[in-house]
Amino acid sequence: MSNDRIKVGAVIYDPRVTVIWGIIADFFKEEGLEIECLFYKDYEAQVDGLMNKEIDIAWNSPLAWLDAYLRTDGKCQMGSMRDTDRDRKTCFIVRKDSGITNLAELRGKTIGFGAIDSPQARLIPINHLHNNGLEYGADYMEKRFDIGVGLHGDHIGGELDAIKALLTGTVDASVTLDLNWDAWKKDGTVDENQLVCIDTTALFDHCIFVAHPDFPTERFKEWQKVLHRMDYNNEAHKKMMDMEGLKEWVEGRITGFQQLREANDYLNFFS
Repeated sequence: MSNDRIKVGAVIYDPRVTVIWGIIADFFKEEGLEIECLFYKDYEAQVDGLMNKEIDIAWNSPLAWLDAYLRTDGKCQMGSMRDTDRDRKTCFIVRKDSGITNLAELRGKTIGFGAIDSPQARLIPINHLHNNGLEYGADYMEKRFDIGVGLHGDHIGGELDAIKALLTGTVDASVTLDLNWDAWKKDGTVDENQLVCIDTTALFDHCIFVAHPDFPTERFKEWQKVLHRMDYNNEAHKKMMDMEGLKEWVEGRITGFQQLREANDYLNFFS
C-alpha cells in the first residue's frame, strides 16, 4: 500500500513546517489520496532528492525551481503555488535623511542584501540594479547578511539584519520583499518617518510545486485537484494556511521566474 503514496518533499526552514505538512497529509488522507512527506535540510538536498526519485513532488523555492528546471533541461513539471506567491516585488529602502532618492544615487554606496542564495533579497535586486546601469562588483559595495544559507531566503533573517544595518548606518540602502516591508511597517519594526522605499523591482513569483519529469502527469493533476480543495473558510485548513501564508492554492506558472533566470545568467549562480 505504501508504494501508492505520493512522496512530497519540503524544506525545514522553520520548525512549524512539520506541523503544516502533518495537517496537509491528514487532509489528503481524508480525501483518499495518501501522501508521505520527506523533509530536507536545504533546497539543494531536496532537488537532489527529486532527481534521485526519493520524492515525486517538491515544494520548491523559485531558485530550487530553476535548479530543477536546469537539471532536467526544462522537463520538470510545474504545479500549484500559493496566492501570495504571485506578483511579489523587492523594495529598495534608504534612510529619509540620507538624501538618496533614486537608484542612480546608490553609485559608490554600500547596499545591504540578504543571504547569498535569496532570490528576493539578493539575486533579483542585483539584476534590477544591472538593468538600471549599476554593475555588480563595480558600481556599489555589497554587504551580505548570510542567514540561513541553503534556505533560499525562505525566512526573514538576512533581510531584517540588512534593515537594522540601514538604521544604524552600516549600509546606505537595503533590499527586502514587499510582504516583509509591509508587515514591518504595520508591526512597528520599521518607522516610516525614518525609512523610505525609493524603487521596486518588476513583479516576480515565489514558491511552486515541481514534479519529476517521469511522475505520471495525470497523477500530478489529481494531486493538485485535491490540494486546491483546501478551504480557508474551513477552520482546520485555516490554521495551516495561516502558518504557510496563503488563503488559497492557485495554478502555477513559470513566467514570474524570468527575472531570476536573468539574474542567474548575470551572476553565473548555477555555473
